[in-house]
Amino acid sequence: MLAPHPFGYEITESSLIETFSGFRLWEDRYRQLVMLAKALPPLDAALKTPSIELSGCENRVWLGYERLENGGIHFYGDSEGRIVKGLLAVLLTAVEGKTPQEILNRDPLALFETLQLREQLSSSRASGLAALSQGVQNIARTCL
Repeated sequence: MLAPHPFGYEITESSLIETFSGFRLWEDRYRQLVMLAKALPPLDAALKTPSIELSGCENRVWLGYERLENGGIHFYGDSEGRIVKGLLAVLLTAVEGKTPQEILNRDPLALFETLQLREQLSSSRASGLAALSQGVQNIARTCL
């Protein structure tokens, strides 16, 4: 597997929901995003190709994938910004290992609503998050 990470496996949607449910302040959620960013291993420089670099993000962001034998998709990525990298980690948790149809049948950003992460994002980070979501959906469509 290219660029393995713990999201969707050791760090799951339910574990994120449990962790974030204890936070009342945005600062606590922000700190948790930074911690999630640290848990996402840096992407090897050889994988940071222009073909997987997303546009529309405040920081440079790479989002790649490979097909799994079971029909699911393994996503991997990186960002130069720690908050964007944390947002990427949450997104990876929501979509990792899912089939293209599962990804297209569910809003990839639904987990962000559940974790109450979207309302405090700056407009540029919200645009970047939308670009990440669109990137995941485009990959799913490609894999259909």
